[in-house]
Amino acid sequence: MSQRILRAINTAAWVHDGQLRKDTDLPYVSHVYGVMHLVSQQPGVDENAIIAAVLHDVLEDASDKYSIEDMERDFGELATAHVRMITKDKALNTWQERADDYLSRLDFISSPPLVIATCDKVHNLSSILADYDEVGDELWERFNSGKESQRWWYWAVYTKIERRLREDYQIDLPILHQYRELLDLFEELFEDSGDIPV
Repeated sequence: MSQRILRAINTAAWVHDGQLRKDTDLPYVSHVYGVMHLVSQQPGVDENAIIAAVLHDVLEDASDKYSIEDMERDFGELATAHVRMITKDKALNTWQERADDYLSRLDFISSPPLVIATCDKVHNLSSILADYDEVGDELWERFNSGKESQRWWYWAVYTKIERRLREDYQIDLPILHQYRELLDLFEELFEDSGDIPV
């Protein structure tokens, strides 16, 4: 492990200190390290991608504590650019506006942030499925956007990323297959409840 990656891990631990996963007692940083692990398992990723994976939620969740200028100073412009590309714009008023803006950026960004976004969604979906097994439909109360919006979101991100990686970059990552498998399991939650497919 390089000193830069170690520094990023320590920075994420400090920045996310005290933050918890939605309606759980799990430290939020467990998600960050999970995403970092998934990214590190993908072929062709470099140190900047791994660092960006560790820091991928910093600007969205704690920019008042650790700014974009701090990140550029500590980790350079490239790793910071990767993070910026997959950071939702908090200046937008609604969840839908932020989601649409994020999706539009997926059409133009380079492959490293696409890989990080994929791993982020895979970790989130894995957590959703595990939590559903424990709490059932109470899970959906954690999301301001609602159950159907979550369904739309994960499929929309998958569709964009899958096209970009396979068509534009000619990359067929293992994590893409895992993402699709998780989406199929996610769909079963809607079939069991009798919801009409989108």
